[in-house]
Amino acid sequence: MVETMNANSAPKALPRLTIDTIRTLAIDAVQKANSGHPGTPMGLAPVAYTLWHDFLRYDPEKPDWPNRDRFVLSVGHASMLLYAILHLAGVREIDADGNPTGAPAVSLDDIKAFRQLDSKTPGHPEYRITTGVETTTGPLGQGCGNSVGMAIAERALAARYNKPGYPLFDHDVYVLCGDGDMMEGVSSEAASIAGHLGLSNLCWIYDSNHISIEGSTDLAFDEDVGKRFESYGWHVIHVDDANDTLAVAQALDSFKATGDRPTLIVVRSVIGWGSPRAGSEKAHGEALGEENVRATKRVYGWPEDAQFLVPDGVLEAFSAALAGRGTEARRAWEALFERYAQEFSQEAGEIEGLRRGEVTPGWEAAIPDFPTDAKGLATRDSGGKVLNAVAPLIPALLGGAADLSPSTKTDIKGAASFEADDYAGKNLHFGVREHAMGSIANGMALSYLRPYTGTFLVFADYMRAPVRLAAIMELPVIFVFTHDSIGVGEDGPTHQPIEHLATLRAIPGLDTIRPGDANEAAEAWKAALSHTHEPTALIFSRQAMPTLDRQQYAPASGLARGGYVLGGDEDPELILIGTGSELQLAVAAHERLSGEGIRSRVVSLPSWYLFEKQDRAYRDSVLPPGVTARVAIEQAGGFGWDRYVGPAGATVTMSTFGASAPIAKLQQKFGFTLDHVCDVARKLLRQPE
Repeated sequence: MVETMNANSAPKALPRLTIDTIRTLAIDAVQKANSGHPGTPMGLAPVAYTLWHDFLRYDPEKPDWPNRDRFVLSVGHASMLLYAILHLAGVREIDADGNPTGAPAVSLDDIKAFRQLDSKTPGHPEYRITTGVETTTGPLGQGCGNSVGMAIAERALAARYNKPGYPLFDHDVYVLCGDGDMMEGVSSEAASIAGHLGLSNLCWIYDSNHISIEGSTDLAFDEDVGKRFESYGWHVIHVDDANDTLAVAQALDSFKATGDRPTLIVVRSVIGWGSPRAGSEKAHGEALGEENVRATKRVYGWPEDAQFLVPDGVLEAFSAALAGRGTEARRAWEALFERYAQEFSQEAGEIEGLRRGEVTPGWEAAIPDFPTDAKGLATRDSGGKVLNAVAPLIPALLGGAADLSPSTKTDIKGAASFEADDYAGKNLHFGVREHAMGSIANGMALSYLRPYTGTFLVFADYMRAPVRLAAIMELPVIFVFTHDSIGVGEDGPTHQPIEHLATLRAIPGLDTIRPGDANEAAEAWKAALSHTHEPTALIFSRQAMPTLDRQQYAPASGLARGGYVLGGDEDPELILIGTGSELQLAVAAHERLSGEGIRSRVVSLPSWYLFEKQDRAYRDSVLPPGVTARVAIEQAGGFGWDRYVGPAGATVTMSTFGASAPIAKLQQKFGFTLDHVCDVARKLLRQPE
């Protein structure tokens, strides 16, 4: 009978009973939702059980303590595996400020609400929604990339804060990944970096079940993954049967004993183990159906009619094993940190600030002020100067570029490189791996750091997925994109971004800032570093632009509101709107048209995101609704500008790809000249109302 089935009386050992509980919870949740993936949770339940029960250093009562081991479910479609584990582990919920709510992280009712609106058990694990979920996963390969960032963060934190006798940071990062992860290029990029850096605190457990949505992986994937990872410099272990928990444990012991490289454990599993449809698409990607559910439970020796059954003693025993190890480790760490704070008060204060997501106080004072200069600077140069001014004051700030730091100006002068022999370095070298760079930066941000990345704007295409995920997770990652327009010149259309600003601006929660001179670039960095729950895309130019006279024009601090009146008439008949390198064109057009007696206003609009956060009164004060003659100027696609110029306005933007030529020739060809902008403005004013 269901009522009498428990850990003591069940005709099977407690580990097997717990494993089958994980499996059946996944089966029942997917069946009730009529949506989801039961197969991978069924196949990987013994692996997850062994890792959490015997190895993971994690306290269910304090699931956010800094030195906990991280567990990343990169196979996010197998979310019920994680939800079942969090339930059985007795993990307690904490709120956004880290305070306990008194509720379980995942209750049995939450599991019954799998994939339902506003539940804590969404279809893929969501960071900030479910306590115990370390990162949002679903797009395959992203969790793998995040884990490399987490492992880098542990090494960076240890290098800065560990002292003799005070090993504050020495945790490991574990990942469950699958064939889909291994097919996605981002995991290969990330694994290559991890091997190069010798991240021995990183363990990927690869579920080699040879099944994908379309069927057997033989259709498209038959390489020897183990050999590939050996070539990356990883320690590779093979476990022939995922159900062999002893072999899994031995493999994890081998990982713990490996001190010079990351570890890949290749586990052979049968997807949907025990299911009559094991190895089929149905076991992988949809509910089994009532008859198959009953038949599968019969194979497990489970009551066929029981639903969401957790036998007596299973939860208590599983959570006790984890807590017995994790609670002791957490309490020891807290005592260690208390002694550490007495001896190293400054460092302890920094760590507490990192945990709260704060940037070290006082950094704003270091931001330089740039004098008026008709020749000016490229904003990549002024942005680089700002970065170097504040970096010494912000220990958590580190990053680098995709083999482009000399061009993106994202290197920190005088700082060492972060390498296998020096984890204290602040300059990261991602190589030509934009996709992994973004996902690694997200993992670093999930582990208390303030990372930044750098590449050309056109290559935002290669890293859109992690930029989007940073916005979903509300991570304050700073993505620096330079070479922001057709101003790239002779490199031609392949390197000249057109639609990229629009695609970045379309991402909810991403602050995309395109400053118009050196002082706006300084304010852009200030805004980015002030964000605590938003990522920022800083869009910088390659070509120089004048540094505006801020005695004649409004201060650049107006950037904090996204858009502001730079100068001009209080009662305009024409509004000229510019961003980036085209702000100077708007200013020049204003000055010429003013000489002709036309009342015009110049508006700088570097951040649509911040501008839309302002109240209607402010926005209307900048762009008065009654002034319909408006011209927006930007060397990018015009998509989206209609919200600011309106049906009676016009844009001087790109409607085609660029061309290979010197910048002056390109500006002439595509209409980014003073004469053309003024002609467009005059035409608007001649139009009848």
